[in-house]
Amino acid sequence: MNKESKLSKRIEEKFEIDTYLARLKYAIESGSVKINFQRNRKVDESRDEKYTNRFTMAHLFPDDDEVEALKRELSLLTVEDYIETVEDLRFPNNSEMRVFGKEYVNEDVYIKIRVELLNTTHVAGDSFILVMSFHFAEIPFEEDDFPYRK
Repeated sequence: MNKESKLSKRIEEKFEIDTYLARLKYAIESGSVKINFQRNRKVDESRDEKYTNRFTMAHLFPDDDEVEALKRELSLLTVEDYIETVEDLRFPNNSEMRVFGKEYVNEDVYIKIRVELLNTTHVAGDSFILVMSFHFAEIPFEEDDFPYRK
């Protein structure tokens, strides 16, 4: 079974992504969110090192604490950076993943995150952000990849 068959993709409405990003920023700024960064992934074992999370973070933010750099960079995401929303069919009870793309030092970076709210009474309590991907893109982005770019 290939990787794509385990995923269901869609484009959310612009207001949904605006709301998602506002909640993401609020959770980060609250200080109570936990960032889980997948520094070493099984998929990276067979990938050119340049396209791994570990390499990208070390290259882009060599002097920064990874978690602090991710908090800063995730809070700078905009609706224009949004590419798609992906449901993980292997784990249907988990929240959907959002995929974003951003350019750093003239190179595209692929960003895939999942926000889990463990306490649903308010967004800042006991939530965590799983950063599955923050790496240089193996295939350069095209304008068509971004549904909300002008």
